Amino acid sequence: MENNTFSEIADKLLAADTVLIFTHVLMDGDALGSSAALCEALRNEGKTAYVLLEDKIPDDMQFLDRGFCTYDQDIIAEPDVCICLDAGDTGRFEKRADKFRTGKTLICVDHHATSEPFCDLNHIDPGEAATAEMVYKLLRAGNMEITGEIAGSIFAGITTDTGNFQYSNTTKQSHEITAALYDAGMDFRGVSIELYECIKPEKIRLQAMIMEAAEFYADGKLVISRVSQDMLKACSCRMEDSEGTVGNLRSIKGVEVAVILKENYNDLIKATMRSKSSADVAAIAAKHEGGGHIRAAGCTIHDTLENAEKIIREDALEELGYK
Repeated sequence: MENNTFSEIADKLLAADTVLIFTHVLMDGDALGSSAALCEALRNEGKTAYVLLEDKIPDDMQFLDRGFCTYDQDIIAEPDVCICLDAGDTGRFEKRADKFRTGKTLICVDHHATSEPFCDLNHIDPGEAATAEMVYKLLRAGNMEITGEIAGSIFAGITTDTGNFQYSNTTKQSHEITAALYDAGMDFRGVSIELYECIKPEKIRLQAMIMEAAEFYADGKLVISRVSQDMLKACSCRMEDSEGTVGNLRSIKGVEVAVILKENYNDLIKATMRSKSSADVAAIAAKHEGGGHIRAAGCTIHDTLENAEKIIREDALEELGYK
């Protein structure tokens, strides 16, 4: 895979007057943190820039939106550039895909191993721990100022995608970039409080229900749980309140693969998968046209929650060598 350089991408962004930024649905800290950082940097360069969304920002990430995000697809009629971050194909933002294609130049910056180049300019590197690391390099390549606020957004992306620097994707570079963010005036404590110490009681109750619903297989190496619409109603929660719980399941002693199945409407089940040290959950996701990383991946199954659980269980058992 031959990538465009960050300098080439930065030059195209800086030559534009209008930029729309896209990321995947069910956004995580890396998706929104990367997008917010780039949007603010471009605005500081005098550009008209927005992050176009289709789903609600999770409560613990609301602080990242400082007037950057919009749901109005007509806010920029004909964007000079449409750039997707942390999303390697338009299937990751289907309701905005047509708008993305209206960009005069299309750019993709992503770090998922299952992504393939599909834009005019692409930089896809599975070796990066987070897309936020790539945005940091992009801003540096374009000599764009990294303010304290921008540094905080980048840090939000890095800390969430590395599991607060605990996951196997964490590298020396992750720490080096974070050190540079401190120098830029990042409010480390403020960002950490927003992300990790502002959990609403309803979310805690939902997490407890998810843990209670967990089933173990393969001598404890596989754990599968679920989030049903009934569970959400019982806790007065939204589906995004389940984010992060799969990591709690993976942290259980003896577990190698953790799966959470999320029930949406119309028999659409989203599977979120994590592995600890050896299993390739991206390979499981690929069987169902999903993607991600070896240790973190996901896919969508168009079936009932019960059938989806059987399908994913069989695939995970095979990956673990129990078939």
